Amino acid sequence: MKVTAAGTAFLLTLALLITWPGRAAAAVSTAPELCASSAHAGLAARISRGIETARHGRVSFVAVEVDDPGAGVVCQLDSAAHFDSASVVKVIILGTLLREAETRHRHLTPSEAHLARLMITKSDNNAASALWARVGRGRLQYFLGRAGMKQTHLGPGGYWGLTQITAHDELLLLNLLMYGNTVLNAGSRSIALNLMAQVIPSQRWGVPAGAPADLTVHVKNGWLPLATHGWRIHSIGCFTGHHRGYSIVVLTEDNPTMEYGITTIEQAAEAIHRQLNPTATAIRPPSTPAPSWGKPDEQIPSTLGGR
Repeated sequence: MKVTAAGTAFLLTLALLITWPGRAAAAVSTAPELCASSAHAGLAARISRGIETARHGRVSFVAVEVDDPGAGVVCQLDSAAHFDSASVVKVIILGTLLREAETRHRHLTPSEAHLARLMITKSDNNAASALWARVGRGRLQYFLGRAGMKQTHLGPGGYWGLTQITAHDELLLLNLLMYGNTVLNAGSRSIALNLMAQVIPSQRWGVPAGAPADLTVHVKNGWLPLATHGWRIHSIGCFTGHHRGYSIVVLTEDNPTMEYGITTIEQAAEAIHRQLNPTATAIRPPSTPAPSWGKPDEQIPSTLGGR
């Protein structure tokens, strides 16, 4: 779809109108403890300090959720703040597709399976748009309701990248994939996690930074620049292996460049992983910037869905 200059201006104006109001005036959390644990208070305090240190001096607005059931640690920072989703919404599209197949007692069709793989592993926007249209807003909204994701609001029309998400709801989504529930069965959860474990190397930045090398990383990232609040850079992920699992969500905006936002996320992620895995010797290093990072004309498709 060809977008004229007037059309682009209209879409950016639309983004301005639906972006959650009051971000500039939003108070950054100054709570001394972002993390809590009834059994490991010291660990929770160390993670809290690590997150605060990681974001010190950064201009990014950051929301964080962490859940490690094994350690009994939960972290929350501005977790109800809304962000334009960019490609993070593709996990919601996938969940809806899998749920719809379940209710009809069928497998994904070859076409659906192919589109789902492209959408998650390569963040293909055309595949996302096709599946967004195929499942429809009704099923997407039904999935959100079943998942308890009450803070998530679907983007207007076909603009899936302008879906409003929160760190709180993204963690609920990851928990649906990680643990048994009545929304997605074991087969559907396995499909989603396997696809997220096969994301191409150039898109495996973000929350995987600092994770132990012997854990399996299931990740989905999103990036989208708009006139207000700069680059939206998001990363959500689960980490599994050795009979344990935990999840990290970091959503950001007000980033001057894509690389800046990725660094903000990775500094927080490294601090979290370091405390959750103090004995790990082999860890995943931060990302090396790709040549295309920071080029809006290569990251915004004609649908304004965003990567």
